[in-house]
Amino acid sequence: MARNLASWLGGCLLASALGVVPPPENIRMNSVNFKNILQWDSPAFPKGNLTFTAQYHSYKKFQEVCRSTTSTECDFSSLSKYGDHTLRVRAEFTDEHSDWVNITFCPVEDTVIGPPLVHIKALANSLQMRFLAPQIENEPHTWTMKKIYDSWAYHVQYWKNGTNKKFEVTVQYDFEVFRNLDPWTTYCIRARGFLPDRNKTGRWSEPVCEQTTEDETTPSWLVAIILIASVFVAFLVLLGCFALLWYVYKKTKYTFSPGNSLPQHLKEFLGHPHNTLLFFSTPLSDESEVFDKLSVITEHLEDNKQNAGDSCSFEAPSGPGPPEPLFKEETHLMEHSDSTPPISAPERVQHDHLSKHEIYSCQTVNVSKN
Repeated sequence: MARNLASWLGGCLLASALGVVPPPENIRMNSVNFKNILQWDSPAFPKGNLTFTAQYHSYKKFQEVCRSTTSTECDFSSLSKYGDHTLRVRAEFTDEHSDWVNITFCPVEDTVIGPPLVHIKALANSLQMRFLAPQIENEPHTWTMKKIYDSWAYHVQYWKNGTNKKFEVTVQYDFEVFRNLDPWTTYCIRARGFLPDRNKTGRWSEPVCEQTTEDETTPSWLVAIILIASVFVAFLVLLGCFALLWYVYKKTKYTFSPGNSLPQHLKEFLGHPHNTLLFFSTPLSDESEVFDKLSVITEHLEDNKQNAGDSCSFEAPSGPGPPEPLFKEETHLMEHSDSTPPISAPERVQHDHLSKHEIYSCQTVNVSKN
């Protein structure tokens, strides 16, 4: 103390005698989360108040940041975060000034890591914690100290409120849960940033205290009931899906491959009301009546006359002897023409229909013998 006082008095006497402006004293850099504030102390000067000018070295020359200011600090937060920077400051009085006082500063190495934000949520016998790394000054909110350094971790301390015994753990992520804590007990937690590769620690955050609750674990019998109910509901859903698929399959099969249906000519026949009346008006024959067969054959077209297309056609026998009638049924019919009943109306409609489309078929007509 006496030595500093003697030095101060000597400086004052020298400044008074020679008129020299004394330089600023105790130059230092106060940097937290890259907010860089250059600070100094003003020397004693008997002639009046001094002003100061602060500069930094950039591209082979010095750039002024603060010029002729009466403050004893200057903001250098705009400096690059990487590399070494040379800063200097001097005192000024009217046209006179002191010598420059230099200082070297590396932001990424010398800045102090500020305290992180800590959020706590109380759970059953546990505490859920979430950490937010400190934000960088003069940068968007997404830029945090964690983005600048390759390695980042948290030192976390927790203790029961009212006790001095602290437990410390290292957390690698922004989320952590402390389990198996005492229920209905207040725990306090604080954290700080930690750089493992640089062995550098930051500032502790303010303690945050929260009380735990009781264990609210779901009983095992309730879990079993929920599991059984879930299986039963899943079975019902699968059964419903199977029934739906079966119904769709049956409908699709019926649509694309319907069952046996009536022939087209029978559908046309039944589609005419008068034909139905004739069909039902025809009297039923007695069992004592005797019938002969009558075959009506439609001839082929001229270009197909040589092909025998029907099983009801007959060929003349080869060899000697008088030719026999081709159709015995026709001869027999002619002999009994007086007693043969006429062909019914449904048979005539069918015969006309077949002849119209030139279809070769064989039709049997029952002729009653009286």
